[in-house]
Formats: sequence, C-alpha cells, structure tokens
Amino acid sequence: MKKRHVDIVVISDVHLGTYGCHAKELLKYLKSIKPKEVILNGDIIDIWQFKKRYWPKSHMKVIKLIMQWISKGIKVHYIAGNHDELLRKFAGFNMGSLSIVNKVVLELGEEKAWMFHGDVFDVTMQHSKWIARLGAHGYDLLILLNRGVNFFSKKLGRGPVSMSKKIKNSVKSAVKFINNFEQIAADIAIENKYEYVVCGHIHQPEMRTITNDKGSVMYLNSGDWIENLTALEYNNGKWELYTYEEDVLMKDEVDEIFDETAIPEKNELFQNLVKEFQIIGVSETKEKV
Repeated sequence: MKKRHVDIVVISDVHLGTYGCHAKELLKYLKSIKPKEVILNGDIIDIWQFKKRYWPKSHMKVIKLIMQWISKGIKVHYIAGNHDELLRKFAGFNMGSLSIVNKVVLELGEEKAWMFHGDVFDVTMQHSKWIARLGAHGYDLLILLNRGVNFFSKKLGRGPVSMSKKIKNSVKSAVKFINNFEQIAADIAIENKYEYVVCGHIHQPEMRTITNDKGSVMYLNSGDWIENLTALEYNNGKWELYTYEEDVLMKDEVDEIFDETAIPEKNELFQNLVKEFQIIGVSETKEKV
C-alpha cells in the first residue's frame, strides 16, 4: 500500500493498555501515512489502568512505530493528558525529534494552531479525580461489554452499535458538558488570537467554526481510538478529519511485516517509561488490596 504524505497528523485518546483500545486499526492507519510532524495529544498510554498482565503485541507495535518515526527524525510532540499525566513531570524534555510538552503552538503559514489535551476544562478532573478514575474503569467495562454485544450482532447479520455513544447522546448533562467544553476552548483561543484550537479528551471528533462576540476560530477535536477511530490531518494548508471506518482501502489492506530492525530498542527514555508504567501498575494493585 502506497503511503499518503501528510504534513501534520494529530491523534489522541488511544488508551493503550486497555481492552477498548483499537490498536490494530491504529497501527494500520499509522503505517498508511508518511507524516512530517506528529502530535500525540494526550491519553496515548492509559497509565491509570495500566496493568502488566495486559499489554498485547499490537499495543507494543504502536509504540515501536512511533519510536521508529522518532529515530528517522520525524518531529513528534507528546502532549500529556490526564490518563498519562505522569509524563507531565517530563514536560520540556527534548531528545532528538521527540518533545514532551503540555501544549503546542504551531505556526501554519500566517496562522497559529493552539494544541492541548483539554482535561484542564474538566471540573471533575480538578476537584474529584477519584470519580474520574472510577468513571474510566466503568467506561472500559462498558466498551468491553459493547464488543461482546457487537460480536453477536455481527453473527445475526446486524450492524455494530455503540452503547457509550448512545448514552452520551441521550444524557442531557453529557451533551451540555461537550458543548461547554468546545465553547470554552474556542473562547480562549479567540481571546489569544489563534486561528485553530485542537483538543482531545472528550472522545468527540469535531471540525467546525465557533463564533462569539469577539471573533471566530476553527475548533478541532481528534476524537479517539476507542469508539470513533479518528485522527486529524493537516495537508496543503487544509485540515481534514480522518475516519478509519470510512477508509475503504484500509479495510482491504493485509497486514505487512513490521520492520523492527530500525527500532531503538535500548532507548533509555523508552525503557524508563515502561518501567514507570509497570511500577504504577504494581502500586495500584497493592493499593486495591
């Protein structure tokens, strides 16, 4: 399969290390593109729910492919989210083409794009983190249950359903939260004279212009790789929302042999991060006991 050239790709909310993560589909997508710059906009690895006993090969291959990009000199900005907030203590760290940051402002010609994860707008995250963690585990369980439902739905010749999407769309408070989130992000971006504001966090892919009495801004959200399987792509001065399920060529693709020879396996940062995640997984287990 010929790789597509992309100036910038933005992915977020992958949640590697959880049952709901569609790592195989993400891997196929990442292998299909040739980006000049990569924005990992938070919650790539779910440290909250990280367990040493659950780390499939497909999840590791996603990490290895990103490391391969870094070894080739492709710029990769890792913006820490709430589920991988451990990385915030590394904010400002640079190694080769990799940078770990809390936000990114990119100049796109004469325009500026402000990029950050978005959990700063979440009141639950700021004041009741234990509720957010409990919700994350409940969400993962719901996704796992949803996969079982879709398995039998497919056997019966019916299409897939998203239980979490239906819940979000039917609960007024959830809809209000999403609308408020988008409006707050847009208002701050307009105040700072940014042309684009790029977020993640709420798992709601979006691309639209938001206006207030001071101006307008293009609000973009990269969605997630749990339910929506989406990413943002910037190419030739234009933003597009990529959706895996709408990519006909992707569904017909046969898995290629993964080139592991170019992976810096002994990369010190990578090894240290893996150790940190393993320690957290063990610590969480002890706390529960």
